[in-house]
Amino acid sequence: MFVVDTNVLVYAANDDSQQNRRARLVLNEWRTGQEPWFATWSIIYEFLRVSTHRAVFARPLSFREAWGFVESLRAAPSFDLLVETERHADAVRQLASEYRGLSGNRMHDLHIAAVMREHGIAEIRTTDSDFHQFKFLRAVDPLTAT
Repeated sequence: MFVVDTNVLVYAANDDSQQNRRARLVLNEWRTGQEPWFATWSIIYEFLRVSTHRAVFARPLSFREAWGFVESLRAAPSFDLLVETERHADAVRQLASEYRGLSGNRMHDLHIAAVMREHGIAEIRTTDSDFHQFKFLRAVDPLTAT
């Protein structure tokens, strides 16, 4: 059981990415596999923001293309979206006290970490080293893992 981070989804959706081929392979393995895997709505919105952004890509996806990619994820039987529980505020408060100094762009990571803690999920598959700051998470780079 794991959460997939935005960057892996962006690499899989962006044909111009150097990591595209590997990201598509791992995503297809997950889609057809039995192991449960997840994203949060904040990950989905970040994917939509980045993949459609003209300043990020020479050929960004249209909203329709990006949403179609999201729908293809949601169609996988082993995939689901995690949402905040009634314990969310407590999870955020606890993480903020454990990891002092979180600010700026790290708020997005804090949200993902809090939702993962709420659901008892300890692994995030990401190429982002920022998740190593959360000692209760196991950050695995699926594009280099064997």
